[in-house]
Amino acid sequence: MSFTKVANLDEIKNNEKKTIFIDDKEILIINYDNNYYAINRRCTHLKGDLSKGKVENGIITCPNHGSKFDLTNGKSISGPKIAFLKFNTKDLTTYEVKIEDEEIYIKI
Repeated sequence: MSFTKVANLDEIKNNEKKTIFIDDKEILIINYDNNYYAINRRCTHLKGDLSKGKVENGIITCPNHGSKFDLTNGKSISGPKIAFLKFNTKDLTTYEVKIEDEEIYIKI
């Protein structure tokens, strides 16, 4: 595994997101409180687009059914809620982030 440059720091402002595609992976780079995180872009429930999700307190929420994931480690905090039903959700894949010379790198 090696690090791959994915963006310059000035491309992803504080509290913004950027989607990148590497091979068959859709990766979401998130600048939350000036810390950078890299996670799988698709929710593990029904592949909702997390780039449209809301980020609060280090947690990203899927816009489709409300699954919540910790940005720091991809752990599922809570599964989707549909009507009165609750489901379990798998953890997200995360990628190690490195900042070097004003550039963002992730380990693939």
